[in-house]
Amino acid sequence: MDTSEILDLQGSDLGHSEWFLVDQKRVNDFADVTIDHQFIHVDEAAAAAGPFGGTIAHGFLTLSLLVHLTSGLATPLDNLVMGINYGFEKIRFLAPVPVGSEIRAHVKIADVTERSPGQFLFVQDVTVEIRGEDKPALVAQWLSLQITA
Repeated sequence: MDTSEILDLQGSDLGHSEWFLVDQKRVNDFADVTIDHQFIHVDEAAAAAGPFGGTIAHGFLTLSLLVHLTSGLATPLDNLVMGINYGFEKIRFLAPVPVGSEIRAHVKIADVTERSPGQFLFVQDVTVEIRGEDKPALVAQWLSLQITA
């Protein structure tokens, strides 16, 4: 794939990931790793009486799952050597993810810029959807540096 073909990927829709179950064990494990044991995440009885009617995933857990959710939606570069997580321009947590629900990612390539020969900065618009909900869990503009041979 030559440079012009890579730059032409701007506007491409990479599609949706598979649905992924967010269970209480994963939320509890994330709470242990991040030392964030707020009751809305880990105390099922207290959370049931709270504003969400049950436990919810940490927003940062949902964000961290982007790596897994988007792994099957790779940027279609034939000569890719490696991709490097470059950061985010925007992240918004729009709706809580109830424990026991399923989420998936939808990815579109918003922009592609050649930073130097063989190095392309991709801006991807990512939406994490919750099965059966109209409002997404999060939206983000995720940047990655794609290095080609």
